[in-house]
Amino acid sequence: MDFKEIRELIRVFDKSELNKLKVKEGEFEISMQRGFESGVTTVTTSAPVAQVSSVSAPVAISAPVAETVVRAAGETINSPMVGTYYSSPSPESPAFVKVGATVKKGQTLCILEAMKIMNEVEAEFDCKIVEILVTDGNPVEYDMPIFVVEKL
Repeated sequence: MDFKEIRELIRVFDKSELNKLKVKEGEFEISMQRGFESGVTTVTTSAPVAQVSSVSAPVAISAPVAETVVRAAGETINSPMVGTYYSSPSPESPAFVKVGATVKKGQTLCILEAMKIMNEVEAEFDCKIVEILVTDGNPVEYDMPIFVVEKL
């Protein structure tokens, strides 16, 4: 399996409803699993050294995994851009929202940093925060679920 095939396999796995996948092709073996607390896909491989080194880049592609698992659990608020997620305006400040909080339309939920610009993400409707899917300081991708919410 080459780099492009591995990347495509990870992309397809992320968009599927599968929780576990194991593929073996000759000496090459790859396993993917989702469902850990952080929502990260775990990718393990067993292959000759030359192939393993080409796998290191796709392993970092783990953030979108929560999407398939979460959409079934309820309404989500997704990232409007690629950036870095921050739950509060500064490290010393309390988080904008916590699990269980009731949020009004227009209330700030988090900050996404993109190109050194801090962008506030606001609630588009009144809701209750059921789950926060991203941890502070982690990257998010466009349209990636950040919060699971219950509309009020």
